[in-house]
Amino acid sequence: MHPITIVGLGSGELEQLSVGVYRKLKAAKNLIVRTEHHPAIDELKAESVSMLSFDSVYESHDAFEEVYEEIVKRLLQMAKENPVTYAVPGHPLVAERTVQLLIERERVNEAVLEIAGGNSFLDPIFAALRIDPIEGFQLLDGTEFNQDDVQMRQHVLIGQVYDSFVASDVKLTLLEKYDVNHPVTIVTAAGTSAEKLRTVPLVDLDRETSIDNLTTIYIPPVMEQAARLKEWQTFRAIIAKLRSPEGCPWDREQTHVSLKRYLIEEAHEVLDAIDREDDDNLVEELGDVLLQVFLHAQIGEDEGYFTMEDILQTVGDKMIRRHPHVFGELEVADSDEVLKNWQDIKSEEKPKNSSLLDGQALTNSSLLTSFNYQKAAARVGFDWADAAGAFDKFEEEWQEFKDEVENGTQDSRTDELGDVFFTLVNIARFLKLSPEEAMQHANQKFSNRFSYIEKSVAAGRGDFEAYTIDELEEFWQQAKKIGGNGNETR
Repeated sequence: MHPITIVGLGSGELEQLSVGVYRKLKAAKNLIVRTEHHPAIDELKAESVSMLSFDSVYESHDAFEEVYEEIVKRLLQMAKENPVTYAVPGHPLVAERTVQLLIERERVNEAVLEIAGGNSFLDPIFAALRIDPIEGFQLLDGTEFNQDDVQMRQHVLIGQVYDSFVASDVKLTLLEKYDVNHPVTIVTAAGTSAEKLRTVPLVDLDRETSIDNLTTIYIPPVMEQAARLKEWQTFRAIIAKLRSPEGCPWDREQTHVSLKRYLIEEAHEVLDAIDREDDDNLVEELGDVLLQVFLHAQIGEDEGYFTMEDILQTVGDKMIRRHPHVFGELEVADSDEVLKNWQDIKSEEKPKNSSLLDGQALTNSSLLTSFNYQKAAARVGFDWADAAGAFDKFEEEWQEFKDEVENGTQDSRTDELGDVFFTLVNIARFLKLSPEEAMQHANQKFSNRFSYIEKSVAAGRGDFEAYTIDELEEFWQQAKKIGGNGNETR
């Protein structure tokens, strides 16, 4: 195995290279360049330096990663026979994927590398744009990045923007955060005699024709908070401000306990938006739920008990741990097996000697508490064989309740009514229905239809006392005919 000497061609003409790098290029007996599309290459050829390039590899693959893998494969094969000098644009350790792949091979003793250095394109970029990197900057790969990589308050440099197709992908990703008219600067051949800077609105980025392998895209920072509302950090800062001494008196007074009812209300409004298939309202209502989460997280941070990072770590760890078929090696056949594995893992997480019902009670919903208790018991076989058993139990409990209505006390009636509700929840579980959702739907339906009655009374005689119960029932039946569940009266 012979060494591969990796040399950086810098970002410009030959005269910008150090004497040492220049001499290595001139002395190389087996010089391979990743691409001939570089200002220094023509000058080297003019000095009778012979070389081979991998430009043809780009034409034989659809994805850049495939190109890089192929280049590394060929380099390793060449190094089995002779020492190789491999020249890449810029600095070998700055935005050069093939070098990173070679380093990975070196770590497993599949390659011997000598990195000779070179000038990166960053220095001339900073000089051309007149920016100070200490203010904070990001260097991203245009061929593979997503919106979460971008920090809007920093100087953002995007390299590897080879052509208009990559530029189009970059533009679409940036538009997920930035305004369509946010200025972006296209920097070409920075630091050379052909240096060129063009500033265009983001929406026009891929309409520029002169984009090549010497192109870098620059996105200036967005300092105005109102223009950064699509970033998590901005929302977190807003909540922190509301809770600060200079913030809102109401928000500062809130506690986990005082906010409980708002979380429940917002969750129900999300369910309502889903039922109405109103995507615009769903976006707003999900935002309101997110507000509650961030408020609780900020309260936890203010009191020194936990932070948003603790919440993210806990739920992220749980999702990875309970999805070994996604994040591990476990194989599953279907969603039923997924649920079984989930419950098995969840059971293993419980402290020894704890009850199966621990953690199942929900103080704000007796229906869901019943539902959770029954599911937990069913997992260990304490359950009816099928829904018929649950229906029979309901008939038994219903009769016992009627008996208590006739002869029992208020306490005994309450006790038997609870049994009736509990068996109804059991029936819902067998039929894979949500008792909580069913009650919400029933409440909303009653509200819609009663609202129709109120409007009918107001438009008629103006007073409920002016109507008989039969006349009010007629309004109710009209409401049912209008929209089934009365949605039109919302």
